[in-house]
Amino acid sequence: MAASTIPSVNKAWIYSDYGKTSDVLKFDENFPVPDIKEDEVLIKVVAAALNPIDYKKILGVFKEHNPPPPLVPGHDVAGVVVKVGSKVKKFKVGDEVYGDIIEKVREGPRKFGTLAEYTAAGENVLALKPNNLNFVEAASLPLAIETAYEGFERAQLSAGQSILILGGAGGVGSLAIQLAKHVFGASRVAATASTAKLDLLRSLGADLAIDYTKEKYEELPEKFDVVYDTVGEGERAVKAVKEGGKSFAIAGPIAPPTVIYGLTSSATTLEKLKPYFESGKVKPVLDPKTPFPFSKTLEAFAHLETKHAIGKIVVSPIP
Repeated sequence: MAASTIPSVNKAWIYSDYGKTSDVLKFDENFPVPDIKEDEVLIKVVAAALNPIDYKKILGVFKEHNPPPPLVPGHDVAGVVVKVGSKVKKFKVGDEVYGDIIEKVREGPRKFGTLAEYTAAGENVLALKPNNLNFVEAASLPLAIETAYEGFERAQLSAGQSILILGGAGGVGSLAIQLAKHVFGASRVAATASTAKLDLLRSLGADLAIDYTKEKYEELPEKFDVVYDTVGEGERAVKAVKEGGKSFAIAGPIAPPTVIYGLTSSATTLEKLKPYFESGKVKPVLDPKTPFPFSKTLEAFAHLETKHAIGKIVVSPIP
């Protein structure tokens, strides 16, 4: 795409006030296309995945870290490079890329997220899309898989250890099971979900699928080297940790000694995991309702906000 054919405005979902997604997220047919810095590329967005952080931001949870509205939400993107900054080395026009474009939620807010026809992103957060994944599948991965990977690195999860993943059917949990089993080599992977989702957990590699509607995981005699909490289970999570074990969480409330952390987005993780994606050892997990067309972005958020989605919700095609 020649620079001359890149429009100055595009269709985007934007919010000008903070509040509930259903109240404040609006469709804009003429929102500015972002300019790129010298280390950035401009992407024609094909697919954008939703994450809980997106509606938390719209609610205003991180508003002291945001540029002034109006803002386009969205972290995860898969699309095609249409323009490259002068210092970009990794990519050229026409490359199919994916990534979580927001390096740090608190330190690096962006006005232009991924729920638009075009978005800008630093080359450091983008990787080439694996050939065996389509754009919807690729868009579903970055934030969630990078989050799980960073958590396991912080926990020093290693071969032969046991791990309990709380919220195993969610966006992060469904990828965390696969990473624990197939990448980090955990000898025993347990995960929680509701009754209908237990077979999914087993299919992803869980050795023990725990139905949280019927049993209390913290009362099991078995304790774990690592507990990874994607839900915010507080004291309960801590009770499942072995003596000398570790507990990490991506959602509160937490109780000591659990450590809560925020992701630093980097393409390095996606590049390291590329062989696992290409071999099918680690697979995207998509909610049965995915993809939602661009016009149904509000419905996609409503489904995410039920907190009962399976795996990831992706908006595509755009527009």
